[in-house]
Amino acid sequence: MVKQTTIKSEISLKGVGLHTGKEVTMTFKPAPVNNGYTFVRVDLEGHPIVEADANYVVNTQRGTNLEKNGVKIQTSEHVLAAFVGCDVDNVIIELDASEPPIMDGSSKYFVEAVEKAGVEEQDAERKVYVVKEVISYTDETTGSEIIVMPSDEYQVTTMVDFGTKVLGTQNATLKSLKDFKAEIADARTFSFLHELETLLNNGLIKGGDLNNAIVYVDKEISPETMENLKVAFGKDSIAVKPNGILDNLTLHYPNEAARHKLLDVIGDLALVGTRIKGKIIANKPGHFVNTQFAKKLSKLVKIEQRNQVPVFDLNQEPLMDVNKIMSMLPHRPPFLLVDKILEMSESHVVGLKNVTMNESFFVGHFPGAPVMPGVLIVEAMAQTGGILILSSVPDPENYLTYFMKIDNVKFKQKVLPGDTLIFKCDLISPIRRGICHMQANAYANGKLAAEAELMAQIVKNS
Repeated sequence: MVKQTTIKSEISLKGVGLHTGKEVTMTFKPAPVNNGYTFVRVDLEGHPIVEADANYVVNTQRGTNLEKNGVKIQTSEHVLAAFVGCDVDNVIIELDASEPPIMDGSSKYFVEAVEKAGVEEQDAERKVYVVKEVISYTDETTGSEIIVMPSDEYQVTTMVDFGTKVLGTQNATLKSLKDFKAEIADARTFSFLHELETLLNNGLIKGGDLNNAIVYVDKEISPETMENLKVAFGKDSIAVKPNGILDNLTLHYPNEAARHKLLDVIGDLALVGTRIKGKIIANKPGHFVNTQFAKKLSKLVKIEQRNQVPVFDLNQEPLMDVNKIMSMLPHRPPFLLVDKILEMSESHVVGLKNVTMNESFFVGHFPGAPVMPGVLIVEAMAQTGGILILSSVPDPENYLTYFMKIDNVKFKQKVLPGDTLIFKCDLISPIRRGICHMQANAYANGKLAAEAELMAQIVKNS
């Protein structure tokens, strides 16, 4: 079992946003299990959170831009690529502006920050989407295409063709994330001169200079454009090098553009929300096709996770039998709805109930066609979660558990007499002040029967 990871300590970086030109401080902080990557706008009231989720992508012009409830995060891909490349699952990213600092236009400084902060394992299994068949997405307008195929580990190949003399066809491949720092992290963002003129005319790339973006000169520079570039970059003189890029910058690799496109693919696919075990092949990738593919993968992952039934040995001796459960829970038959606790950690618990024809609720609930009431399935999941939260105090017998909130409840199939229900509850956030927020799933007959997001609080029984 590969465990989830986070950083050991918080660390801050300062710089300017490429497009906004605004000074920004960005702080990486350790995050709890199953947090993923979350951006926090500390400059806004209430410190709103924007999760790194493909469904929040609103714009892909010159970067991958997220928005949730009107709160924006711009150019997220370089930071996210660094976390994936450093094998980190859970990080909180605090920003006092909408855009992370561009630094040198690569992921290099973010990788160095993660390494300085350190990485540590957490007590939860890493979620991995194992690719079992070829999945593809094609942008018919541009001809860009991304596919993922089965592989023993996460690999990425990018193939780019810019159709210009100064920068033609290039390829780049990352065979293992272990090579990300050495081969991909320092590949810098780039632009063509004709794009640069448009961006400057529209008031963008205010934070750009000749040290954080490679500029490929794909057209003759007019005297007027040359003067505009001098002003924009704060330089007394600008020239074109023999290899077709503006001066004051040396390429790290002949195929640095393809490597940066690969970096972008990794950052954009971080928005899927889970690790990918498969090989990505991206032909003419860009933020639009990358994020559309991420949305497609995200849907497939959620469907698989929803239908994925945990496998447990029901014949093994349980962690808790019904007598041990009753020593912790104040519930008693006929309202005790959990027979066994199969396993438990600091962040999850698994329970079991054998549904029999003798259940009291079958007497009055569709007696001619007995079906377990959905609300009682939710209650059974809550009782299972109650064991987890009560285990966080030394004297659980002196506490009662009360519901605070139930969200996103869905019932997928009927539960009938003779079924064995398995309940799995995972913490969404750490237990604080006796408050427990968890994702609860109930399985029967090898399928998901019900799911809900539950919040409860334990209170001392006075």
